[in-house]
Amino acid sequence: MKELTPKEIVKELDKYIVGQEKAKRAVAIAMRNRWRRQQLSEELREEVMPNNIIMIGPTGVGKTEIARRLAFLANAPFLKVEASKFTEVGYVGRDVESMVRDLADLAVAQVRREMSHKVQEKATQQAEERILDILLPPRKAPVMETEAPAGNGDSTREKLRLQLREGKLAKRQVEVEIPAQAFPMVEVFTPMGMEELGVNFQEMISGIMPKKTKRRKMNVEEAQRVLAQEESAKLVDMDEVIGEAVFRAENSGIIFVDEIDKIAGEKSKSGPDVSREGVQRDLLPIVEGSNVMSKYGMVRTDHILFIAAGAFHTSKPSDLIPELQGRFPIRVELDSLTTGDFVRILTEPKNALVKQYTELLATEGVEISFTEGGIQAIAQIASTVNERTENIGARRLHTVMTALLDEYLFKAPDPKLKKLKITAELVEKTLKVIVEDKDLSRYIL
Repeated sequence: MKELTPKEIVKELDKYIVGQEKAKRAVAIAMRNRWRRQQLSEELREEVMPNNIIMIGPTGVGKTEIARRLAFLANAPFLKVEASKFTEVGYVGRDVESMVRDLADLAVAQVRREMSHKVQEKATQQAEERILDILLPPRKAPVMETEAPAGNGDSTREKLRLQLREGKLAKRQVEVEIPAQAFPMVEVFTPMGMEELGVNFQEMISGIMPKKTKRRKMNVEEAQRVLAQEESAKLVDMDEVIGEAVFRAENSGIIFVDEIDKIAGEKSKSGPDVSREGVQRDLLPIVEGSNVMSKYGMVRTDHILFIAAGAFHTSKPSDLIPELQGRFPIRVELDSLTTGDFVRILTEPKNALVKQYTELLATEGVEISFTEGGIQAIAQIASTVNERTENIGARRLHTVMTALLDEYLFKAPDPKLKKLKITAELVEKTLKVIVEDKDLSRYIL
């Protein structure tokens, strides 16, 4: 994958996220610095720490989307967690180290998919041979030297191969031998759980227990798919997968910690403080750099990029403990969205809602078009409802669009519904009652 410059990263992010230039610039620099670090000598490389970022802004303005798109551009393992879901060590709940183990799991799955894709052609060929063996079992060797095997076996096999590739045998039923679970799943009830300790009990005893198989009837098409997956698993070297995955998690992994403002602020005045300063202190060594035990071995967190985000309505970043603040040197404030921003969000991004609904209804033979006035009216209503009720940013556009097109999405396909023009008048007429009734808009929009 081509390494992108900061300007190119921002340009790619612009395709999906409207505005928020400061945040895009900050993450672009952080991502490029990771590539720059890899170009340094090994000794100096270890000294360069990632510039962790805190994004400050209300919900629905693009914080998560920026981080998610960044990870996609970097082809990096990406994990989103909510800080409010963690509890201080010693209390029932998820401990902060679990985020690193989850990142390692995602990295393994990512690398495994990539390596499976590389061996797909060979796996498909081997699956084809196994299907042919089922359809035309190999002849036994002659008992006596005077016996000669029939000479048409190869030609029959090649004829079957041709029929198989042409799909003529797709629905024929065959009996396939596939791996079966050799032992029952075991649940271990401990305060942290086996998964949290990074121990996979099934893997631990899989080498001791004999591998069992079971016979299952299915059509040839399904059998090819099942056997191709089995052959692919055999061809992929899991030691290589784990090695590459741990390297990626450690050097290019991104952990997005949302709702970090929920663990900022004063200590709880009633009961044990398990949701604020305690969690911050548990989070600190992970962000500073430590080793976390996972089922794949130790995972170092020194060079994982942490992006934290929060609305900070009732608290501020300076309410975090000083040590944690120091580990997030980059702070960017995201702007609240205006009606004009909503208009751009509806039309400009590659995945814009107007484009999505146009394509969705096109699958039912309905040609839908939006006038400029119609788009402006949708944006205005989303903005108005955000002001009157809770401000959920661009997410409000989803609820407005769903309410607006509900009837047409339900009716389609309908011979009478072939063309649909969304005008300002239609938007106002359809949503007038909901918008004017504050109680109704609270529940519907």
